[in-house]
Amino acid sequence: MRAIRFAEYGAPSVLTVVETAVPEPGPGRIRVAVRAAGVNPIDVKVRSGSMSGGKPLAGPRGLGSEVSGTVDAVGDGVTDVAVGDAVAGWAVGGGYAEYALMAVYAAKPDALTWEQAAALPVAGEAALRALRALQPRKGETLLINGASGTVGAIAAQLAVADGVTVIGTAGPANLDRVGALGAVATPYGAGLADRVRALAPQGVDAVLDAAGHGALPDAIALRGGVDRVVTLADPAASELGVPFLSGGAEDQTAEVLHTVLEAAAEGRITPPAPQRMSLNEAAQAHEQLEKRGSGKLVLLP
Repeated sequence: MRAIRFAEYGAPSVLTVVETAVPEPGPGRIRVAVRAAGVNPIDVKVRSGSMSGGKPLAGPRGLGSEVSGTVDAVGDGVTDVAVGDAVAGWAVGGGYAEYALMAVYAAKPDALTWEQAAALPVAGEAALRALRALQPRKGETLLINGASGTVGAIAAQLAVADGVTVIGTAGPANLDRVGALGAVATPYGAGLADRVRALAPQGVDAVLDAAGHGALPDAIALRGGVDRVVTLADPAASELGVPFLSGGAEDQTAEVLHTVLEAAAEGRITPPAPQRMSLNEAAQAHEQLEKRGSGKLVLLP
């Protein structure tokens, strides 16, 4: 099969297409014929070596944590899916390939395209993780920094659907998009705290920072402390006493996948409209993500 591998850390050019053996699913795992693979900022960090701690690669490795595809084979003990089923979820060992292994997956709703389904696991899980940490309730006001991004947009729509008033920040070009989510849009940047106070004179009950860019001091000022303030993006969090919700394998569950995929299929959230690129264009996809820093990309084998 064709797959993307890299043997050293570095620029996007280290990503190459190789021919490698089709992986065999072990107990509890499935193999899928990949129809779409999501490209995420974490992939860029892994490829660049910024998360390596200075240690060299032990050998060639793959990339890509979210895929959609058709079940091609099942390992021992798998009884919840069968060959031919359409699924989406997290890849094991790299999803930038023609075939990938999965241990956590859920059925792909017919209402979603392959590309939409592959663009939801990572962002959807992050949005749910943040909302579960903050627990905004009906009638409360939630400030989302970065509401035009994939994670922020999903969080905003889920909160609005629960009766929460959402104030979402974005750049000038994306304010209309934030408003279309059902949120009250306001520009990020200098003077944010004053703008939010004008929009919510009663105060904000919780703050989700999904973009970074130094918005945490304003968030803390608006809350009068760090209670019910979380970030998914700002490395200054620890210095300010704000929880950084990095997430982990324990957060990647079939229940989370089902919740996000069904919410998109039922129209409670608008699924991303990712840019499609071929597997051969993995390096170019990383270059684009590095340059613009946002927007969803998927690779098609």
